[in-house]
Amino acid sequence: MSKTAFVGLGVMGYPMARHMASGGNEVTVYNRTIAKAEKWVGENGGSRAKTPAKAAEGADIVCACVGNDDDLRSVVYGDEGILAGLKPGSVFVDHTTASADVAREIGGKAKSMGFGFIDAPVSGGQAGAENGVLTVMCGGEEDTFNKAKPVIDCFAQAVTLLGPVGSGQLCKMVNQICIAGLVQGLAEGINFGTRAGLDMKKVTGVISKGAAQSWQMENRALTMVDDQFEFGFAVDWMRKDLGICMQEARNNGARLPITALVDQFYAQVQAKGGNRWDTSSLLRNLTQD
Repeated sequence: MSKTAFVGLGVMGYPMARHMASGGNEVTVYNRTIAKAEKWVGENGGSRAKTPAKAAEGADIVCACVGNDDDLRSVVYGDEGILAGLKPGSVFVDHTTASADVAREIGGKAKSMGFGFIDAPVSGGQAGAENGVLTVMCGGEEDTFNKAKPVIDCFAQAVTLLGPVGSGQLCKMVNQICIAGLVQGLAEGINFGTRAGLDMKKVTGVISKGAAQSWQMENRALTMVDDQFEFGFAVDWMRKDLGICMQEARNNGARLPITALVDQFYAQVQAKGGNRWDTSSLLRNLTQD
């Protein structure tokens, strides 16, 4: 059993912390909304801290999952931040989908203070978090990774060290770039088939057994056909992630023409009021004026 902490009890962090507790770890949680942290403790045991620093005190492994670079800095730095509470030799694991730059920044600061750091964004959505089967993409030093992996394994089906600090975030960018194009293609295929008079539930049932198969088709095609978009990852979050991808592409010279186009399609979904619809709602751009 490890003494651990989890900072950020959103739709991902809440169940991730639960799996840490059910895995036999002692868990202290922090969340800006006190009521949510108290609810988590009532359901899972452990304890609630008043600040990220207090959550980190005495912990071997501290995990965080917040919104963006600014949110991350707000819980990491300062007298009440995670770094102020860590003990020498402990490891901070950040599951936020953020920029590689902020990962390197925090990693450098943590190392200078005698702490380990792993950037470890996740894929698998809310369902993956609830079921403890996330894919975790990690950047950091191997010995630090090995310390953190048993805790990460509590909510993951795959955990991979990809390189130095920042590599996890870069891998997550590749993940989001690939998803963006796939979802747009799926939306166009469903719209085309529907207008052609096909039974798209039967169609996707057939083509999902061939070369067109993807996680998006297996998990979102039927709900898209039913015009349901209240599942998993929200459009607002996807646009945040794609913005990170395109900023990194400007830094490294990569061309992302499809990603940039799909980002604008998501902007159109937002204009329809779909900020909290899931990412498969790209179909609404094709079916609604």
